[in-house]
Amino acid sequence: MQRLVLSIVLLLGLVAAACAAPAVLDDNSSGHSLNGYIELLEDVGGRLSIADMADPLVQSRFQPGKGRASVGQSLNPWWIRLSLQRETTAPSRWVLEVGSVTQLDLQLYQADGQGGWHQRQAGERVAFSESRDHPYRRMVFDLPEIGEQPSTFYLRAFDPAGNSFPLRIWQLDDLTQLAVRENLGLGAIYGVVFALLLYNLFILISLRDKAYFWYVLTTAFALLFIMSMTGHGAQYLWPNHPVPAWLDRITLPSLWGLCASRFTQTLLQTRIHVRWAHHLLNMACVVYLIAIALTLFEHRYLAAWAIALLSLTSIPAALGSAIIRWRQGFFPAQLYLYGYGLVLGGVAILLLRTTGVLQPAEWNAYVFPLAVAAESILFSFALAYRIQILKQERAEALQQADREKTARLAQLQASAEELQNAVTERTAELAATNAQLRERERELQHAAFHDPLTELPNRRYLVERCESALAHAERHKESVALLLIDLDHFKPINDRFGHAAGDLMLQVIAKRLREHVRAGDAVARLGGDEFAALICGNDAENQAREIAQRLLAELSEPVHYGAERLRVTISIGGALYPRHAKNFTGLYKAADQALYRVKELGRSGSRIYGDDGELSEQACLQLDVLKVPSGLA
Repeated sequence: MQRLVLSIVLLLGLVAAACAAPAVLDDNSSGHSLNGYIELLEDVGGRLSIADMADPLVQSRFQPGKGRASVGQSLNPWWIRLSLQRETTAPSRWVLEVGSVTQLDLQLYQADGQGGWHQRQAGERVAFSESRDHPYRRMVFDLPEIGEQPSTFYLRAFDPAGNSFPLRIWQLDDLTQLAVRENLGLGAIYGVVFALLLYNLFILISLRDKAYFWYVLTTAFALLFIMSMTGHGAQYLWPNHPVPAWLDRITLPSLWGLCASRFTQTLLQTRIHVRWAHHLLNMACVVYLIAIALTLFEHRYLAAWAIALLSLTSIPAALGSAIIRWRQGFFPAQLYLYGYGLVLGGVAILLLRTTGVLQPAEWNAYVFPLAVAAESILFSFALAYRIQILKQERAEALQQADREKTARLAQLQASAEELQNAVTERTAELAATNAQLRERERELQHAAFHDPLTELPNRRYLVERCESALAHAERHKESVALLLIDLDHFKPINDRFGHAAGDLMLQVIAKRLREHVRAGDAVARLGGDEFAALICGNDAENQAREIAQRLLAELSEPVHYGAERLRVTISIGGALYPRHAKNFTGLYKAADQALYRVKELGRSGSRIYGDDGELSEQACLQLDVLKVPSGLA
């Protein structure tokens, strides 16, 4: 009977092993997911070791993974079995990527060729430099040579806050190219968030406003959080040490949520206007602190659930207070609602991935970093608008005080003629002062948006005018052209004839620019010898080309300076909305590249970006997304 039972068990193990079809690698397998070929085993109690994998009973317990890349929050480790083989013409050397960036503990077992196993330790418990074979933000391992016969590998994944294991197979060159593209995209997101952080930090230093204080902390922790979630935190901030407990996947979002709750209370003034939401947000802050304490005492599973359950309190409190304040006429609440809604969607996706409801995939990898960047922008706008409202309220308070003072003086006028004369004189002085202030305000407004030398609008005016023109063009399906105009050989004029000659040249060039650009378009001096023209309308491209040709002829005409005839040539680069970019920054960059190309070709000419057939950054990014599968998870 014992032999019969043993035979049945062995037979079941052989059948189970036979059901696990190995992944067959060919020349086109680089970047492909392997989760469709894995088998999973939940190690209840964490009692199994790699030596137990030789037991047929253990082998029979493996179940097909069915493409899963996450099993959600679990107190137990999970074993993953994967078999690989290659076609005859396929490369034998491959790299295995485990796309779970914030995995607490991961072990990879490879056969050592002598009947034993070689173990690789990875995850947050070891340093970045020790947990992978190549400096990539996710865990990557060099595999031994894959032959035409199946080779079996085992992984042991453990993270109470969320077990995930997206697997991909790569050729090293393809992985390196992917890393470059990912770093560019994520670097742009980091740059936007960091720029907003610095900008509002300077405002905080100037105003000492509590809302800016919490915004700066929220943005700083958000930046650390998204860097941690993408893997760049471990790669660049603490590469030679394990991820510290105060910066792991529980503590960072808790600190971010804590500061975001305090920012919500301060911005929306919930203590005064929405008291019930204020109390709920206070409770959320306490729970965030508890989650941090649980993490520090290694109760990661409870801490993860505490953060997940906060959605029942903090989210309704934030949304409710924003809606109520919006209906009360507080416009920053509307901007806050938009930003919070974007982040809420990103957090929802994170929670679904953490709990295993939503499997890690390429489409949901960038959602949270992009949402945080958009939230930082909208929150910054809300803060700026809030300061404007406070200034208006302060001004109204001063005006009210002035009106009350005038009323009191009016009462005294009836009792004494001398007092009446004094009040009349004082009123006249105030009126004159107000007129002077209004005139000074107009002068300051003009100075803020105009170049003092040429009286042309400046860069700041051009940026605001361009954003307005792009919004109008988007609504009416029109086009916009941005021309960058640079004077060639301008420096020798300053060097030879002095700055007075250079100033005269700039003033004459500015005058000619105004004369040869349509009244509805904008001309600006960006600084030095660089000018710009913004062309709007359905025929913006044709108009831009015609204007560029006119300017090449007209601006190169000599300028009389005493007995001297000063002459410069013109280089013009242009870019079009929406063909080349959909915002000012993109348009400026494309036009600047076109201008640089004109200068490379000998200057004294004009060029629209794309005349040589080059693609815009947006078009290149779309082609990259279509042609190269991303491993981002």
